[in-house]
Amino acid sequence: MTPSTPTHPSWRASVLGSQLAELLRRPGRLLSTGLSVLVAAFVVFATVMAQQITVNTTLDRFRGTPEGVSLVATPDENTGTGFDAATLKRIRALPGVAGAVGRVDAGGLIAGRFESYLELNSDPGSGPLSRVELVKGGYPDGAREIAVNRRAAEELRLTPGSRTALLLTDPENPEKPRKVTFTVTGVVKSTATAEQQAGGYAPDAYLLPYGQSTAYPRVDIRASNGVPVAELSRQVRAVLDKASPGATLRSGSAVRAQEEREAVGGDLREVFQLISVFLAVAVGAAALVATSTFRIVFAQRLRQLALLRAIGAPQRRLVTALAAEGALVGVVAGTLGVTAALAAGHLAPRAARVLAGQELSAPGLAVPYAVLVVVGTAVVTVGAVLAPALSAAGVSPLQALRASGTVSGERRIRPVRLGAGVLLAAAATGLAALLLGDMPQPGQKDYDRDFGMMVTVASAGFAFLALVTLGPLLVRPVLTVAGWPLRRLGTTGRLAVSGVGGTPRRAAAVSVVVALGVALVSGALVGIACLSGYMERDAAVTAPADFDVAADARGWDAATVRQFAASPRLTHVTGYRALTVTAEGREFEVKDLDPTALPSGRDIDTVTGSLGDLGPGRAVVSSDTAELLGVRAGDTFTLRSRRNGDVRLTVAATLPGQGPLQANILVAPRDLDRLGAPANASGILADAAGEGLAARGEAHRALETLVRAHVPDPDDVTLQVLAESRDSNRESVGFLLTTALGLVALTVLIAVVGVTSTTSLTAIERTREFGLLRALGLGGGALRRTIAMEAGLYGVLGGVLGLALGVPYAWLLIRVTLAEAPLRLPAGQLLVVFAGLAVLTALAGLLPARRATRVTPMTALGGAE
Repeated sequence: MTPSTPTHPSWRASVLGSQLAELLRRPGRLLSTGLSVLVAAFVVFATVMAQQITVNTTLDRFRGTPEGVSLVATPDENTGTGFDAATLKRIRALPGVAGAVGRVDAGGLIAGRFESYLELNSDPGSGPLSRVELVKGGYPDGAREIAVNRRAAEELRLTPGSRTALLLTDPENPEKPRKVTFTVTGVVKSTATAEQQAGGYAPDAYLLPYGQSTAYPRVDIRASNGVPVAELSRQVRAVLDKASPGATLRSGSAVRAQEEREAVGGDLREVFQLISVFLAVAVGAAALVATSTFRIVFAQRLRQLALLRAIGAPQRRLVTALAAEGALVGVVAGTLGVTAALAAGHLAPRAARVLAGQELSAPGLAVPYAVLVVVGTAVVTVGAVLAPALSAAGVSPLQALRASGTVSGERRIRPVRLGAGVLLAAAATGLAALLLGDMPQPGQKDYDRDFGMMVTVASAGFAFLALVTLGPLLVRPVLTVAGWPLRRLGTTGRLAVSGVGGTPRRAAAVSVVVALGVALVSGALVGIACLSGYMERDAAVTAPADFDVAADARGWDAATVRQFAASPRLTHVTGYRALTVTAEGREFEVKDLDPTALPSGRDIDTVTGSLGDLGPGRAVVSSDTAELLGVRAGDTFTLRSRRNGDVRLTVAATLPGQGPLQANILVAPRDLDRLGAPANASGILADAAGEGLAARGEAHRALETLVRAHVPDPDDVTLQVLAESRDSNRESVGFLLTTALGLVALTVLIAVVGVTSTTSLTAIERTREFGLLRALGLGGGALRRTIAMEAGLYGVLGGVLGLALGVPYAWLLIRVTLAEAPLRLPAGQLLVVFAGLAVLTALAGLLPARRATRVTPMTALGGAE
């Protein structure tokens, strides 16, 4: 074997060296290729960071065991006597214990305030065993001192230096609460649990006398440095066996894992599953961008590859050299992308706090995931290289010696690809038809939603693969419509449209990546709009107002309701009555509440009919009741009262769920009179006159004053703050919105960078074409506008295809997983996304356009290669 033999090892080195030399000789190509891979790696690892932020934020909201806890001691479930102060002292004295905290859960109504409760929790205030962080004032260091959380400070107007009296349970006389006055020393924020209610904190020794017993129901223990948990458990067990036989010891990690399972369940688990799906989508988008970029790069180097083939370089050697080039780009760009994503992940909580007012937890370092992403980036890049490398290395020398743009400008697709695309489209259509033929009804419980979700995702995946396969055939029809306004702009517009339409394979490759980003963004916006509508309707049903003041059997007379309405701290005051009646042998709760009289009523939609038709002789019926009675809008049914006989009503509307305040049927006041209801209102609904916790606190105090003025015994009145549950739901939706939009924004970033890199490489490839246009008299400004318009057209094409894919599948997914949710179309937001992406992609073309205009006509025509 001689060095001139193609199989000689020197050939391998020479071919590989020539490719690497070409890569270094054209830094623009290296930058464009590496940038797309870098952004892809950034997006994938940023998704990992987003998943960690989501999980950590969720756990920090609901988990009650700090990371510093090594052991948790709880008393015997049968005796439940707890641990006294002496036992806690002996545990703290053990040589393997760095610290121990006795947890006390107490609290009571605020004296002189109606239905205002302050929860009390023991906490050291600082250190690894603390659940709170001081933000204002000082932490308690004496008896009858507390620090309150921010909710208590704002809602109850408790500030450092103020005093508040609580009615606490007396363990020796539970029937008679004791009144204890506390001084507020500071304000804290919770670092381990969500601030869903007003709370106060103090060291364990100061709160123990005010607990429901004289012992600690739980002790959190931290091990000294270097002490194994097993050794610490042995030491603590020796103390507990003497003081509290039968006590349970569990590791802190086991307790936190249990809290994690309880917190990350139900809807949140589905959110994490969706994030995992998005991670796979991000990898797919990255592969698409890398494949498209390398295909263009290798198409530009066909002449060099042809020369190597002409002098005897084997195809296998060329493919190996091109794959090695891809691996090198993947490792370097992947490392840079992971580093940037890690920095962005740790900056995200601070940015969310400043820009959106959202409290997010920081992610970890995730070193194993970082290594996996870098290695995966190299593997995906090599995989992305193989198809274009085989195509580039497999061409004959004569074909490769043609203009570099020929291959990318080919308009036909192979029959095999066409057949595969048709099969994929048929599969997507068939699965969608299967779902549409068996859609769940609101309230249906026997529908397999997991299966429906899987079929929807599979159908969407087949549809997207069909779009990838058949993309070149779809470019020209869409471009005919989308490019019509640009053709009216003159020469530059016509050149831009012909530039995109003349290379449908390249246009399809870029537009598909943009379409993926638009599909995800539009799907997320539609899904969030539908979910928000569902949550708003649920809040309008379960919490139609901020407050519900329910009286005993005597109720509220009309004069009292008017006095409530006259309070300047209250608004939308509405009285309502409730009565239990029978129909078809069943009992139903009937109320005369008019949903349209409250602002929340606009969030209640109907399955049939309209809420505005509610009136004398016409009723609104909940979904369960409508199903039991077999009625819909326009039908009639009969209600039977115990005193006044039968009342026949016409259905004005049916609801997709329960009625407001769990009512089965809503009727007009005159019809409730006919059914024999008492004249006085059963309850009063009211909203705070202003926004925020402070205004709500003032409204709460106004209600207390009114109740005490009209009711001899306030214990006969129940005051519910319905707004608290509504706030929790809105916070969950806001958190979901932030997470979802953050994730899909990463995919849009891939799309924009894909357009930038493709336009940059195209500018290099079309140097001769641009030089000819300049020689024919096209000015530099006109050429810049042409290239920018071409880039913008990629965004328009991707936007049209993405909306056509994202919106229907978002509706389908919502309909399958949450049949009760209304189908909404956030047209304004989608228009902003479409226009914004077109502008972004047009701006992405400015940099390569500027480079193209720097080349003189003579230089371009003489040295395009």
